[in-house]
Amino acid sequence: MADPKGFLKIRERELPERRPVPVRIRDFDEVYEEQEIGVVERQAGRCMDCGTPFCHYGCPLGNLIPEWNTLGWKGDWRSAIERLHATNNFPDFTGRLCPAPCEAACVLSINQPAVTIKNVEHTAVDHAFDEGWVTPQIPQKLTGFTVAVVGSGPAGLATAQQLTRAGHTVAVFERADAIGGLMRYGIPEFKMEKAVLDRRLDQMRAEGTRFHVGVDVGHGVTGDDLLERFDAVVLTTGSTVGRDLPAPGRQLGGIHQAVDYLTRSTKHVHGDTEVDWISAEGKDVVIIGGGDTGADCLGTAIRQGARSVTSLEIMPQPPAERTAADPWPSYPRIFRVASAHEEGGERLYAVSTAEFLGDEEGNVSQLRLSEVKFSGGRFEPVEGTERIIPAQLVLLAMGFTGVEREGLVDQLGLEVDARGRVVRDEHWATTHPGVFVAGDAGRGQSLIVWAIAEGRSAAAAVDEYLRGRTELPAPIAPTDVQYRP
Repeated sequence: MADPKGFLKIRERELPERRPVPVRIRDFDEVYEEQEIGVVERQAGRCMDCGTPFCHYGCPLGNLIPEWNTLGWKGDWRSAIERLHATNNFPDFTGRLCPAPCEAACVLSINQPAVTIKNVEHTAVDHAFDEGWVTPQIPQKLTGFTVAVVGSGPAGLATAQQLTRAGHTVAVFERADAIGGLMRYGIPEFKMEKAVLDRRLDQMRAEGTRFHVGVDVGHGVTGDDLLERFDAVVLTTGSTVGRDLPAPGRQLGGIHQAVDYLTRSTKHVHGDTEVDWISAEGKDVVIIGGGDTGADCLGTAIRQGARSVTSLEIMPQPPAERTAADPWPSYPRIFRVASAHEEGGERLYAVSTAEFLGDEEGNVSQLRLSEVKFSGGRFEPVEGTERIIPAQLVLLAMGFTGVEREGLVDQLGLEVDARGRVVRDEHWATTHPGVFVAGDAGRGQSLIVWAIAEGRSAAAAVDEYLRGRTELPAPIAPTDVQYRP
């Protein structure tokens, strides 16, 4: 435990300040300012001697949260980062992108604001990089086995790093022009600057992981090609088929999947002059979907100079606090205000799109919507509530429906379930011998902590498949349980 009386002496939750809205919307730099390390140490001291640390229940990685909170409180950040890296390959990613289900499960949060677990994690890893404590962990000897990892998101990178450190020769294949999956282009710079990703990739390259970009496995290079060259293949391609909205007028120009919009924007921010980017400048933007991706689109559109931004959500507005349906320590479905929501825009709840309306040139110009109510197991429009709002750019941020089947999945004859997930057994193995799957491709759309945990566990399964034994940790087993804040 940390300070035995810390939670009694310090009852307030102190987080880093967000840069002023008028300043931050003029650039794509990270929103949060640096926090004095003494403040973080004081906050870490609020961690209780709770007996059973339910933060472990919230975190699928099995992070040793009370231990590194205690070390942070003592100012022993070098030991803290060792505890963090013992269970999490990439606390620099989760410390920025995870919605922190650990904090929702914090025992202190029953009657006080939760310990700032995520911020302590973020501070520990950034301080460690600044001090030069994060160094390559090069295996002492090679096993002679080779593994191909297809996809370079958090699941793929975790799989690759674990297997490389076990002594296998690992090659990561990414179809985009840079490594990182959605973290590279799907996450805006203001949430995670790509220098954070690049410094971790430098570590992995130094350890021996090999990266190949611009390789769309399944098109040109086939799955069988990989199986001929490698002893095992791990699919970490993600759940990338965006949910569409087949409303009248869907064929109009100016209607895009959110990830496509974010990808093009990030490439443009990084100086890619050839990308056909989608600009919101001077437009009325409508975002359909109220989750994290929708908030990312909101912040991006505002920075691009949108005239207005309206976010639509078919569900009713969540309550401000936990209800009986969301008891502690579960992750509560409550009303949340992301940094992007502070910057502008309007949020509409319990509404549905009835029709897209276009102009003479075939581009979307307006959107017809109506209020809805849940009745008979479905959402029904409320009579007399239809209205039209301006919309010259519409972004679909309604989540994903599964893996892309054309290409690699079809070539290998992999079984896919009704939810679009590649079927795997208790050893993370697919229906094709020597092929494994981890992350959203097998789990369905989920959180970054689940992706890393699955990557670590799948790496252990692959190691055992190749050598007949493994010493790699496996924090979780394949499961159908979905954890979706």
